[in-house]
Amino acid sequence: MNQLSITHFPALDYACDEAMNTLCTNLSYSGPGIRTVLFTSRYEQEGKSSITMNVMRTLAGYGKRVLLVDADLRRSTLARRYRFNYSQREAFGLVHYLAGMCALEEVIYQTNLPGAYILPAGRDVFNSMQLLTSPLYGEMMRAMRERFDIILVDSPPAGVIVDAVEIAKFCDGALIVVAYNRGRGQDIGVVAANIAKTGCKVLGAVMNGVNLKSFRNRKYYYRSERYSAYYSRYSKSDNKTDKNTKTGRSAKRK
Repeated sequence: MNQLSITHFPALDYACDEAMNTLCTNLSYSGPGIRTVLFTSRYEQEGKSSITMNVMRTLAGYGKRVLLVDADLRRSTLARRYRFNYSQREAFGLVHYLAGMCALEEVIYQTNLPGAYILPAGRDVFNSMQLLTSPLYGEMMRAMRERFDIILVDSPPAGVIVDAVEIAKFCDGALIVVAYNRGRGQDIGVVAANIAKTGCKVLGAVMNGVNLKSFRNRKYYYRSERYSAYYSRYSKSDNKTDKNTKTGRSAKRK
């Protein structure tokens, strides 16, 4: 199998790590039929790609065999942002497979994270809908269900272009990533309704970029007797992480 190294993947601080654990636990409660999950958003830069990557890392850490499909064919950022390093000179992706340029096995990459696999976009294209409506896409998703415990699909923003709705036809459930304090709330309902029309179950929304320091109930968790030891320990490590990697800042962007 082809190999791919993720060379830039900052660790999360304690609060974000716990949020990822909660999200992945909630996904497991969605039911055994939820095997392929779409991640989308209303607008650009709401953090859907970073959420998808961190869910992949968290689920793989649980011992799951996870495949992340980068289906944002018009403007993928995963390879550049996380600095994918391919083991072979010519790296194929989803675009190449859907265009009939390579076999399915050639676009699945085992990463340097145990249990985590990625099917990259390959390159940006303008005719993404022509590729996504190809019978090859549905065949690929059905074949991958037999090989992986869960498939995460990173799609374009559903509130911007129609690609995400087409992709949703082949997913069991969808999560809408919503940037905190941005845009109109009713746009969430519009995106959810469009996805639901495809038969894909809308599992819920993930709020991204929340400043935990702005919430009063933070004091309960951080200052109560039960959680004071955890806060004391992890707040110190988080400060060191922020200084070295600036994780806290980047997690709010995308």
